[in-house]
Amino acid sequence: MENGLIDSFSLLHSEKAVEEIIEQPLLQGIDGHLIEFSEALRSVAKTLRRVIEGKASAQAEAAEWKCKYELERARNLELEHRVLLSGGNCSKSNTDIARDFEDKAVLSGENRERPELCSGKDGISAHEFLQDVEPDFESFAASDKMMRKASFKLSWYCKGEKSDRHKHDFVSFEKGNITTAERSSKQICLKWESPPRTVLILTKPNSTSVRLLCSEMIRWLKEQKRLNVFVEPRVRAELLTESLYYSFIQTWHDEKEMQLLHNKVDLVVTLGGDGTVLWAASMFKGPVPPVVPFSLGSLGFMTPFHSEHYREYLNSVLHGPISITLRHRLQCHIVRDAAKSEYENEGPMLVLNEVTIDRGISSRGESQGELVPGILFTPICPHSLSFRPLMLPEHVTLRVVVPFNSRSHAWVSFDGKDRKQLASGDALVCSMAPWPVPTACQVDATSDFLRSIQDGLHWNLRRTQAFDGPRDP
Repeated sequence: MENGLIDSFSLLHSEKAVEEIIEQPLLQGIDGHLIEFSEALRSVAKTLRRVIEGKASAQAEAAEWKCKYELERARNLELEHRVLLSGGNCSKSNTDIARDFEDKAVLSGENRERPELCSGKDGISAHEFLQDVEPDFESFAASDKMMRKASFKLSWYCKGEKSDRHKHDFVSFEKGNITTAERSSKQICLKWESPPRTVLILTKPNSTSVRLLCSEMIRWLKEQKRLNVFVEPRVRAELLTESLYYSFIQTWHDEKEMQLLHNKVDLVVTLGGDGTVLWAASMFKGPVPPVVPFSLGSLGFMTPFHSEHYREYLNSVLHGPISITLRHRLQCHIVRDAAKSEYENEGPMLVLNEVTIDRGISSRGESQGELVPGILFTPICPHSLSFRPLMLPEHVTLRVVVPFNSRSHAWVSFDGKDRKQLASGDALVCSMAPWPVPTACQVDATSDFLRSIQDGLHWNLRRTQAFDGPRDP
């Protein structure tokens, strides 16, 4: 402690001392300040407990990374040795060597999948995309055929100049799933390496025009493009009522089957507005296939495609390459006051648009564009003028706690739904999720955003001024 360090025993002893103070009976006539002080001590005790748990978790994580480093170092040394023996050529034999080494790693307990790498002439590694391992789809209706996802690659381009240089440290493309650890403001291009085979169509409910377009689009995708089509159970029932022709359409029957969709679906098509895009994002708790959003709602910032030309747009998307926007999501957990550690939580809840904490009956946000890599923290009707909106870096973890002396409960909603109550001492923990929602662009991310605020909000638009001067005879 003299050197500024506190060991776990000291922290545990301090926590016990604080708890003993809290458990002492209150005196008659005690005022509100002492009550607030006791609640503050309770918060200190919880903080001390989290420090102890965090230290133990950090030590375990450090040991795990050390083990991974040693395994990776041994693997690289053996690969370099064998490459030198084979003459330094990066060929099929070297790939086989890597495979053999990985097989040994599996036998020794390290069963992680690794992509095959071959150093290119400019120092950039070429990445071979791995096909998904087939999960158990016995519970799916009409899924006797083996269906594999289409593979694709992403590249960065600027001002229309496309590049095949992959930025592996930011975005991972393994097994056809898009995962990102950090936001990038560069334009992203998607190119299919094998043709898409399966399309999921999600529609806005209770709309005749949407239902008619959906049935027409399904016919076109099946007859002209020979694609497998998935729809929601509700939509499939409606189409079968209309005609038995649609019996080839596939769907899911429960939550477990829905969570496996990302292993089969290559492309998602939404027919509706921003709400339909939010619904599509909420269906995927992990990686999300590329989404093509068609505008059939009243106001859409994330739906750049017009339904009248769906054949032209889908032809372009299916052939590729296409520009996409990676719309990042927040990953949220609720930690109750009674939880013994941060690992006892509710969640995760993945959010594309907004998380709202309020005291009212209902709360709902509106869609917003995404150009800045960060998290926007906005106080609603603050009592202090200094409580201003904050733009936080994307790598931060935000923790919002309901005070113990709060006069009422709070509520939290995720993309305007799934409201949950937060009691005193409960905490909401939010961080950037590793699985973005890739949405197709009509032009590119910047052009689509500017056009959306112009069409939706009439930004920088002005009516032609009426002529009020004298008219020519």
